[in-house]
Amino acid sequence: MTSSSPLRIAVWSGPRNISTAMMRAWGNRPDTFVCDEPLYSHYLKVTGMPHPVAAEIIAHHESDWKKAVAWLTEDAPEGKPIFYQKHMTHHLLPEIDRGWLARVTNCFLIRHPREVITSYIVKNNDPTVEDVGFVQQSEIFDFVCRHTQATPAVLDAREIQENPRRMLGLMCDALGVEFTDKMLSWPPGLRATDGIWAKHWYKEVESSTSFRPYKAKPEVVPDRLQNVYAKSLECYERLYECRLR
Repeated sequence: MTSSSPLRIAVWSGPRNISTAMMRAWGNRPDTFVCDEPLYSHYLKVTGMPHPVAAEIIAHHESDWKKAVAWLTEDAPEGKPIFYQKHMTHHLLPEIDRGWLARVTNCFLIRHPREVITSYIVKNNDPTVEDVGFVQQSEIFDFVCRHTQATPAVLDAREIQENPRRMLGLMCDALGVEFTDKMLSWPPGLRATDGIWAKHWYKEVESSTSFRPYKAKPEVVPDRLQNVYAKSLECYERLYECRLR
């Protein structure tokens, strides 16, 4: 890898996952530049979703998906050889051309939908299947498989929390880069590369210095969301079978 041909890693996750901690892990590598949900502003502008600080996000971050994608497929900022891109699956709206996915190395971060949904409803009591992102994640995964004729790397959040060194090592091997212990811990605080929504969403990550150990939670999916859960579980289980292990 050179600064003229960086490894562009697009990591596709749904909400309520460990995606920001993963961004911290990669951002602590001296050879890596990270970016935080670069399609979020476009998503908010098009959908009009009433997310916290939505107007500020649209004003501050690039809201034209074509310009955002052009940036994501150019040289990495600061001449870094690795360009790590944290993406939310539901931000890749249908009108966004998928052709650019061939110019990045796609990875998928999954988490069991029971844990996603029970965490999500703390702040949004009635999510749709689109809100939790599993259907979109499955569609992106299928697109990448078809167009690369290969299975992209899939990592399960629980397994990362249970053994960060092993799982990040497997990820690095799959991507053809050298693992470093710098990925296992990082300084606390926010970063200049965080989206401006960090002040609202990143309180837990702001105080973190490593991956928090996995702890099983007793919450159950409410009856009203069983259809959302069933469809999400179907998508999750497909990708789970393809995970790095």
